[in-house]
Amino acid sequence: MYSRAEKSKIRKDFWTTFGQYMKPVPNAEGLRTNWQNYKTGVKDIYFRMKAERECAAIGIEITHADEELQQLFYEQFEEFKVILEAELGEIWNWKLHGQDEFGKTISYIEKVKAGVNVMEPNDWPDIISFLKPRIIALDAFWSNMKPAFEEL
Repeated sequence: MYSRAEKSKIRKDFWTTFGQYMKPVPNAEGLRTNWQNYKTGVKDIYFRMKAERECAAIGIEITHADEELQQLFYEQFEEFKVILEAELGEIWNWKLHGQDEFGKTISYIEKVKAGVNVMEPNDWPDIISFLKPRIIALDAFWSNMKPAFEEL
């Protein structure tokens, strides 16, 4: 078992490695970006990447406190589902009004890769290979579709 400090250091080392790997990759507009803390620029919409002990995941989280407005954002993503999935090259899981780990109501669109463990440095290439093309594809999608969400 790892101590809390060891777990924290391993996770920090993973995200530092991921950041270094992604640093030379420009965003869709050709600019440098902080991929691991991607900013959508739209309140209550987040692109989240997770690396855990049993899986890695990437997704879009809609966290608006007003569930009706959260649903409106979700439905806007549904309007662009074909475009999103074409950019990603795969189908993701969609959930309206699910719960996050703190019991807060959120909606999300995500892809999970099971069978990898961030605590195992040997799994890091698989995790990075999973996250990298998907965050780049989300960025490409977002660079075209963001204006539709800013108007909501």
